[in-house]
Amino acid sequence: MNVTSPSDRAILRPSLIAIAASALCVSLAHAAPVDEMPAVQDTTPAGAVATVEISTRKTRSSVAMTGTEIQKVMPGVNPLKALQALPGVSFQTADPWGNNEQNLSLFVHGFNGQQLGYTMDGVPLGDQQYGNYNGLAPQRAVTSENVRSVVLSTGAGDLGTPSTSNLGGTIETYSSDPLGRRNVSLQQTVGSHKASRSFVRFDSGNLGGGSSFYISGLHHEAKAWDFNGRQSNDQVNAKFVHQGEKGKLTIFADWSDKIEPNEDSSLHQAGLNSPYTRPFLYPDFAAALAYLDRSGAPPAAVGANFRNYYSDAQRTDKLAYVKYDAFLTDDLTWTNQYYFHHNDGVGVVAGPINQAGLPALFRVYYPNQDLKTVFGNSGYATRTTEYKINRQGAMSTLRWDFGAHRIQTGLWFEHNNSGAYRRWYALDVNNPSTPYQRPSNPLITQYGSDIDNKVVQFHLQDEWKLRPDLTLQGGFKSSLQFAEGVFPVQQLPAALSGGSQGLPEGKITTKKWFLPQVGARWDISSTDQLFANIQKNMRQFVTYGGGGNSPWSLSSQPAFDYFKATAKPETSVTYELGLRDSRALDMGALTAFDGQVTLYHVNFSDRQLAISSNPIITSFAGGTTILSNVGSVKTDGVDIGGTLHFGRAFTFYDAVSYNRSTYQDSYLSGTTVVPTAGKTVPNTPKWMNKFVATFKPGADLEFALAGDFVGRRYATYTNDLDVPSYFLLGLNVSGKVPFSTGFLKNMRWSVNMTNLADRKGVLQPNVGQASGSYATYPIPPRMGFFTLKADI
Repeated sequence: MNVTSPSDRAILRPSLIAIAASALCVSLAHAAPVDEMPAVQDTTPAGAVATVEISTRKTRSSVAMTGTEIQKVMPGVNPLKALQALPGVSFQTADPWGNNEQNLSLFVHGFNGQQLGYTMDGVPLGDQQYGNYNGLAPQRAVTSENVRSVVLSTGAGDLGTPSTSNLGGTIETYSSDPLGRRNVSLQQTVGSHKASRSFVRFDSGNLGGGSSFYISGLHHEAKAWDFNGRQSNDQVNAKFVHQGEKGKLTIFADWSDKIEPNEDSSLHQAGLNSPYTRPFLYPDFAAALAYLDRSGAPPAAVGANFRNYYSDAQRTDKLAYVKYDAFLTDDLTWTNQYYFHHNDGVGVVAGPINQAGLPALFRVYYPNQDLKTVFGNSGYATRTTEYKINRQGAMSTLRWDFGAHRIQTGLWFEHNNSGAYRRWYALDVNNPSTPYQRPSNPLITQYGSDIDNKVVQFHLQDEWKLRPDLTLQGGFKSSLQFAEGVFPVQQLPAALSGGSQGLPEGKITTKKWFLPQVGARWDISSTDQLFANIQKNMRQFVTYGGGGNSPWSLSSQPAFDYFKATAKPETSVTYELGLRDSRALDMGALTAFDGQVTLYHVNFSDRQLAISSNPIITSFAGGTTILSNVGSVKTDGVDIGGTLHFGRAFTFYDAVSYNRSTYQDSYLSGTTVVPTAGKTVPNTPKWMNKFVATFKPGADLEFALAGDFVGRRYATYTNDLDVPSYFLLGLNVSGKVPFSTGFLKNMRWSVNMTNLADRKGVLQPNVGQASGSYATYPIPPRMGFFTLKADI
């Protein structure tokens, strides 16, 4: 495979570290009123390009990307994918937009994506699990072209963040407000693999009295690069804003309908042939029939790397919120926000009936029958996991500027009712189904869960300006969760392991009244700022029925009762120390320098792990895992990043990250000790480097070359296997169209190239075993896209 060699890495690391003697970017007073801009000055030359921005009001590391910079990565890109340019962030997915949620991998400072918190305009988006139960992905909550900015706060994020999972930080996405003028925006992207993305937005302009709105529509289609699957997404956004003297009213609504064909990972283990890609067989049904023997089994030689007929995820979301910022006095603001979210989703896999432990499961429901005949004589069965989410909530926050103090207190309440039903359908040899329809008339409803969950969080903090140059911040939050899970449809006892009589039901209440935070920021000079922060946080138990790291996925009622009595939620204590710098320079061509260095240490306790004897069987049959606290993790790291400005024409941004996350304990799997103590957390690279070189030869043309180096990653819990590093390049060239038509104005174009050098190799490992095996997704090949934008 064409990946970075060890000798390449030896050359690469010292040069990257030298480059990183800069530090990270343009000052940003995030969410600060204009009259409270920090002492550290913005020295970015007029017309220069800001790749990322720094919040200088925070006592922790907080960096942002604007919507303009996000769209340079790829027009329509998932905001999470755009964050891969930031220090400490490892993000991988199979498609260039970052839309495929099934194989998405995100790590920040050693924490995986399910251990972070996510919001959109303050609305909680859940923990981003693929089989989601408490939220939705950012790109389904707001169309990418409508994103104003996305902010990454490492540590544990703000105390007021409405999240039950933000152990390792928060990612806040913000939608843009309506324009002050009437406008119609048009955007069309075409490119590799029959990609087409069409976006239109109408802005009303000022309607009088401070009111304005916009409404936008999106249609996105793209073929998968390695199999015959079609990605599609239709989405509508609408936003209304009324800005008055006494307050600001915001109303937002989102509708998203998405179909995402899924790519199967390739399993790697001794004696097994591991293909580079593992495409499904659809739409060649004749080839799919020939692939199986008479009993519905794939070729024995392929083992676990058999090919399915098709697989996809279908998600329909409706999200809305109403928010009012009441300006009670010049010093007192009261913000109230109500939101609603409904999700109707299904994950579909049409696969061989004689594989992955399925014959034993099917015979429980159809004893002494020919299973091929039962499932439509094709040799395939269609499995679904059918999701529902009905949640609503409210946040109320009071901010009071009182002398040298800025006091903030708030309350968040959410009520979520979620469910997951596992069903099996026939795949008729005479009328085969497709990935783009939802099957009907199930033969088996294996189980069905219904979980009612209520969350209450309270926070109180004070930001005390001791001197004009020194600010202290302290506060705490309380997090309470009241969850009850039942199974209206129980799995038959014969289908469960260990003589279980059914999947567990019951209530679990967790309360943590005091999760403190203390921080400080010192403006050493007009160009330098020192910050420090210590914060404790907790991740509430996952409330998903029938799978994942959830108490309601345990294999028996006694196991659930034991977990309820003994298990503890995961907690983290994060220590951060950093220096920000932003200054003008008189060094010839070098005219300015902006940056940040952050040191961090994390104590992560009561790590939870779902232990299964066979993860492949578990993924199909469900309800066979054991969930346990398996010890702690310690993390140490440093992020160094910065932007060098060479006048208005050229900037060079570079970010180097070092992270070492190690397990402190071994654990038991049955009676066997799994020796993980001292081992590195898998899928977390020690070294990463990202750069963006931007050149503007004139006002109408811009070139940006981006690089992403991700170091070697372990692929098992005991570190006996690993995947090599990779280095990928991306190119963006954009400019203005030098002419205009009668009704189109402000025409712009851009060209994006991904994986410029057409590298091949492992993009990410899919970790599921202590030793001996792992699965992988490959690096997508080079792709190109052309985008044309215009206003009417």
